[in-house]
Amino acid sequence: MKILVANLGSTSYKYTLFSAGPDGFQPVAKGKYERVEDHGEVIEHSLRELIEQGHIANLEELNAVGFKTVMGGEVSGCRHADQTVLDALERTAPLAPAHNPPYAAGIRQFARLAPKAERVVLFETAFYQWVDPTAKRYAVPKAWYEAGVRRYGFHGASHKFVAERSAQLLDRPDIVERVQNLYAGDLPVFEGKPLRVISCHLGGSSSVTAIRNGTAIGTSMGFSPQSGLPQNNRVGDLDAMAIPFAMKHLGLSLDEVEAQLTKQSGLLGVSGVGNDIRDLKDAAGSGNGDAQAALDLLVHEIRRWASSFLFDLDGLDAIAFTGGIGEFNPDVREAVCRNLNFLNLKLDTARNADVMGTEADLSAPGSAVKVLVIPANEEQVIATETYRFLQRQA
Repeated sequence: MKILVANLGSTSYKYTLFSAGPDGFQPVAKGKYERVEDHGEVIEHSLRELIEQGHIANLEELNAVGFKTVMGGEVSGCRHADQTVLDALERTAPLAPAHNPPYAAGIRQFARLAPKAERVVLFETAFYQWVDPTAKRYAVPKAWYEAGVRRYGFHGASHKFVAERSAQLLDRPDIVERVQNLYAGDLPVFEGKPLRVISCHLGGSSSVTAIRNGTAIGTSMGFSPQSGLPQNNRVGDLDAMAIPFAMKHLGLSLDEVEAQLTKQSGLLGVSGVGNDIRDLKDAAGSGNGDAQAALDLLVHEIRRWASSFLFDLDGLDAIAFTGGIGEFNPDVREAVCRNLNFLNLKLDTARNADVMGTEADLSAPGSAVKVLVIPANEEQVIATETYRFLQRQA
């Protein structure tokens, strides 16, 4: 079986072609386009490349296309990319303007170019569908809640990969099986030994998710991807009253407030330097106090969100780092894990300093909590879940 995973950004397009074999899914081809103005054009070009390079003989050899869609409000899960999905993507586009419109356009383009290939979406929100309803509520009027103002959660594919891979590394086959069947139907009650993991997806967009027995019980991101930790240029959490205050005292319009909170805030807004952590570290090393403040704030918010889940988790077995910042920045990992003696969490600082982008156990001997680096592999998750969905539909 050949499954293409399509990753569409506002001005980018990435794809990975997977082939199913006796050893599972293997990536056989990858491509990336930047500064995209017409997603339809680059999708068509990428499909021609796959044929010309011999990865597929023709488009009829392409069995399925999997999409890592961000959000569709109450439409979630792993499902066919039908009209219901397209309507949901367009309805919630104002909450995910960089992703929903390109995905809707991409789904339509694949339907036109490769109509025999099944089109399957795995929403980023799907991993959070079993979170307790109380943990999804905001203290807003009921009409707001019924209109869809609630905590959805994002980065679901990444955190799901951490849930499955951490269970494998901690020798918990019962949890591995549970994670593999999350989207197969109703979630059965778990009665085994608990496994409690905090997953830190840290990159241009960051979130912290609490995982108990393979399922999410809470996350830092909420109603939209603008929330939670400070993002590269998005604000993260903010007191709602700051908006009318800024409009009144700074003379800003609502459109100007929205633009500043979504494009000029986060690490960029605090540092005044940029939104890439490498630039912030260089500037901080040269004595730029604002750049150091941005780095300190990111660590503070990671620790704040991670600690907020400890009561509901009833302890901790592992903390995992993934994403570009989590995988390639030992100093961030060390700062997050500092002074956690009450958890008996001990970081092997020498080992931590050597690990850059590879899977590793960074916990020191005697640590009651494992410290893991698990490189992100969202494309593998999309391909695997697309395959599992089609097998269930057969």
